[in-house]
Amino acid sequence: MSNQNNYAYAPYQVYEAETTPDLRMILMRYAHYWKWFVLSVLLAGGAAYAYLIYQTPIYKVQTSLLIKDDKKGLSEDNILKEMDIFTPKKVVENEMEILKSYALMDKVVTSLGLDVQYFRPTSTVKQEIFNESPIRLIVERGNDELYETPLPITIESPRTVRIEGTVYPINQTIQTPYGRLRVFPKRALKASTEPMIVQVSPHRETVEKYLKRLTVDASSKVSTVLLMTLEDAVPDKGEAMLNKLITEYNQAAIVDKNIVAANTLNFIEERLKLIAGELSTVEKGVESYKSSKGITDLGSQAQLFLSTVKDNDDQLNQASIQLGVIQELERYVTSKSNERGVAPSVLAINDPVLVGLVGKVSELELQRDQLSRTTTPSNPILQSLDSQIKATKESLSENIQNIKLMISGRQEKLKATNRLLENQIRTIPSKERALVDITRQQSIKNNLYTYLLAKREETALSYASTVADSRTIDPPRTGSEPIKPVKGMIFLLFGLFGLMMPVGVLTARDALNNRVNRRTDVESVSQVPILGEIVASRSVEPLVMVSNQRSVIAEQIRALRTNLQFLRSDPNSSQVIMFTSSISGEGKSFLSLNLGASLALVDRPTVILEMDLRKPKIHSVLGVTNTIGISNYLIQEATLDDVLQPIPGFPNYHIITCGPIPPNPAELLSSPALEQLFKELRERFSYIIVDSPPIGLVTDAQLIAPHVDATMFMVRHDHTPKAYLRMIDTLYKENRFQRLNLILNGVGTGGDSYQYGYGGYSYGGYYEESAKIAKASTGQRR
Repeated sequence: MSNQNNYAYAPYQVYEAETTPDLRMILMRYAHYWKWFVLSVLLAGGAAYAYLIYQTPIYKVQTSLLIKDDKKGLSEDNILKEMDIFTPKKVVENEMEILKSYALMDKVVTSLGLDVQYFRPTSTVKQEIFNESPIRLIVERGNDELYETPLPITIESPRTVRIEGTVYPINQTIQTPYGRLRVFPKRALKASTEPMIVQVSPHRETVEKYLKRLTVDASSKVSTVLLMTLEDAVPDKGEAMLNKLITEYNQAAIVDKNIVAANTLNFIEERLKLIAGELSTVEKGVESYKSSKGITDLGSQAQLFLSTVKDNDDQLNQASIQLGVIQELERYVTSKSNERGVAPSVLAINDPVLVGLVGKVSELELQRDQLSRTTTPSNPILQSLDSQIKATKESLSENIQNIKLMISGRQEKLKATNRLLENQIRTIPSKERALVDITRQQSIKNNLYTYLLAKREETALSYASTVADSRTIDPPRTGSEPIKPVKGMIFLLFGLFGLMMPVGVLTARDALNNRVNRRTDVESVSQVPILGEIVASRSVEPLVMVSNQRSVIAEQIRALRTNLQFLRSDPNSSQVIMFTSSISGEGKSFLSLNLGASLALVDRPTVILEMDLRKPKIHSVLGVTNTIGISNYLIQEATLDDVLQPIPGFPNYHIITCGPIPPNPAELLSSPALEQLFKELRERFSYIIVDSPPIGLVTDAQLIAPHVDATMFMVRHDHTPKAYLRMIDTLYKENRFQRLNLILNGVGTGGDSYQYGYGGYSYGGYYEESAKIAKASTGQRR
């Protein structure tokens, strides 16, 4: 029969590690600490609840405003304008800028007194009150401390309040440490009224704060409806602000529209005063002349003549008025051709071209005035309006010259007619002629006065009937639920933080930990084959390998016992196996003792050598004597039979203890007696288990190495430093130990475990199921 072993040892092959992390392994790792995650999420939920308690809810107040724009639509006149990308922006965008202007918000803050806030103290946060405030604080002159420190106010009586421990009267100017103030009651005060806290803010900062909270957007690109939204902690205050803002906006629009009408009224009033004085003088002249001359009736001829003269004079006077208006327009165009001005009235001018040009100039200047409030002089739209104004005024100037020439010609014709009439007057008696002259002047002044009165009433009616080009569609209303803070989002963010906190802690712990935590830590550094993995055991018994023992660790030791067959070069000879490690405490004594017990249970004569001559442990955990042992044999004070001791409960299992600790362990292990010891043991036992000291501390294991067939290097989870893995790899490459293999010890069963088992299922689940079946069978037999 051949002596060759049927088992072939496959050398360790290095495979490139996968760069993509295994999601299942990552999840399983963190699942091991599920209690941490649950606790962290619960604490985060509690923190989110506490955070929400101390946050002031913010509500959204919204209203919609319709901007009336008669230029909207796609008529034949503006189809091309709608397609022109260089035309000025629609009026809606200008109105949006006006609504968000500092000037309007400044009027709102001043009118509502928003720079003074009133709060009611609560157990969590201060609750702002607006309409419910029983008082109103007027700051006549405040100092810096007033704007930095909240002002506590307590109602002492219906006529007094307490501020910082001092009682002050209401409805009077009071001098306080915060400056000169005045307190007004908004309703009847009572001493039982709850105290309040007043916060005064600088006026400018208050205006800017509310401007940031205000948004104005168009409902769509083709409509003129604006949606105004304001965010505030007090719904009543937000609604009042939007109402006031719309009121101020409409008032400003009406003032802008009435500029032309107001100038026209002023012009008419000045002319009425002048004409009234002249008419009074003429009427007194008529009365005086008739009294002095005794004139009562001039006759039908005189009446006919006067009628003719009157008509001619009316036309001449109308021409004079028109010429005066034309001259005013000419002065307006020539003196203010490059600057904005208010166009004078075009009374008595019926030329449609002139009226259209004057209206167009007024409209362009009004648009420029509105746009200049929200833009800079360099704005292209503003420059375009200036160009249009200038061009329109040039056209107006040419039209004025043409009309002026026409009116002047007609005036000269009327004057010629007057001269002809005057020649005819000379034929009338002197009294009648003088009376006609006086009566004619009276009629002219009276007609002109009546005409101006009618125009004044028309202008006043137009001024009074001016309305704003906007209409409130929906009054300001507040949402039923606050928009900030969003409870669901807060709980979600805190929950995610609670989930990420354990992940961060575990990741930081792994980053700072220099110990071996998982199998990949070993495989990424060392090429040494991994022969087996041993799970962590909570058992305090030194021997877990007893007959009929069914546990995860026992089965793993049995698997290790099976793997030893692959390390044999001759199946008929004995095998010497040495256990060593990098540092102390990696479980080599425990595993070597139980591996020997596992071999003894299958009728393999086994002996374990306690060759850690510096810190022996096995004899103490087994409770055997250590009076004589390896140290005595090496100095030839005892024979093998003297030091060999059986282990209770294991017929085929023996131990040779350390014996007295020698002062020179390295010298003893270098003696020829060590070779003689292994020679004798090979003759008696099938397996010799050697428990040696750690390699990283002393050289004892390297002195024993030439006498062993295989070396088991222990690497313990969360105990062996990663730096020693390179040393193990160096020992393997330099072949200092025969058949060097790694055993991963103390592997956890949770997220950090190596999951030693079938297809990722641990042995624990299998043997727990087996235990339940065995227990059920025992119960049935009973």
